[in-house]
Amino acid sequence: MFKTNPARTWLTILGMGVGTSAVVMLVGLGFGLQNILLEKIVFGDTLLSLTVTNPPSNAVTLTDAVVAQFKATPDVQDVSPLADFSSLITYNGLSANTDLQGVRASYFKYAGIAMAAGTAFTDDSKDANDIILSSAALQLFGVTDPKDIIGKPVSFRVITGGSGGGGGGDQVPLNGDFTVTGVTNDAAAIYAMIPLQTLASQIGIPQYDKVQVRVSASAFLGTVQDVIVKDGFIVSALSKTVDQANQIFSGVQAVLAGFGGIALVVSAIGMFNTMTVTLLERTNEIGVMRTLGASPRDIQILFLSEAVVVGFLGGMTGMSIGIAGGLIINYLLNLVATHYGGAAVAIFAFPATFLGFITFFSAIVGFITGIFPARRASSISPLEAIRYK
Repeated sequence: MFKTNPARTWLTILGMGVGTSAVVMLVGLGFGLQNILLEKIVFGDTLLSLTVTNPPSNAVTLTDAVVAQFKATPDVQDVSPLADFSSLITYNGLSANTDLQGVRASYFKYAGIAMAAGTAFTDDSKDANDIILSSAALQLFGVTDPKDIIGKPVSFRVITGGSGGGGGGDQVPLNGDFTVTGVTNDAAAIYAMIPLQTLASQIGIPQYDKVQVRVSASAFLGTVQDVIVKDGFIVSALSKTVDQANQIFSGVQAVLAGFGGIALVVSAIGMFNTMTVTLLERTNEIGVMRTLGASPRDIQILFLSEAVVVGFLGGMTGMSIGIAGGLIINYLLNLVATHYGGAAVAIFAFPATFLGFITFFSAIVGFITGIFPARRASSISPLEAIRYK
């Protein structure tokens, strides 16, 4: 086939490749979108953490005693609370409203908080006046580059009257200025974070607004959650959100693969037509081979082998076209995004296991399209085949 009709053979492979490339690009888009959604999640501690909040009725509240109770619960490794107050932040002579949150250093990894610039404070931090701001908080002062505010001083006046961001209380200035050591990548919520010990030393904390409960292993997430829910608190787990997102994207990828599969079916029909035409052209050759002692099984294996090779090469060609097309589209979109101040992202992703499956699947498609021509070729009478012109 490659020697006698190279043009037709390579066009058949290219046609198979176009259909395969459609599947590769569309499913790769699904993987890319899934990665964009989940890329900000810090795996490990975050997926082993439960977020506990107070119920709307405030029938029970998160106090130091409750936090200690959570810590003593079997299979709980650590507990990290968060206290939240409304406050006024002052920077460069400008003041604005923001939430002031007191947290321990472990809260960052349990809650999956990532830094856009700088570093988060640690339990070993020598300066108790380190502070972390959200990216959204920078917009209050017209700061566009998070690095510009690192190392700068800010001051606070806390509005007392209860933890949880409630207003209507007195304004209590915190002692001294705080130095910005990091900026989170959260562009939606306006808040500042300081060490919980620093906040507790200056403001009384009657209750906490949120607690991250770190479980020792994923197998105990459900058990610990049931225990906390029985106490009347609201519990959510990021791992369940991730599982739900993965399920949704699995459906999205299946739909995208279905659209790409339409092009693949059209390519398979073209390949089937080529194999059938090849059978008619090689009927006389089949007769000669049968006369020389080739069995019907030998003829069948010959045709199936050629179909598998064409399908495999079509899959490899399709992967090359799909990956190249995805990278080019991704580059052009990122070029436009960065030009208008956006962030570059990878909207296409091609996992190795997926590409391996596509290679195997393409060979299977070639095998299926070659079954009918192979059976027909093996059933031809040697005498009739020799006489065929």
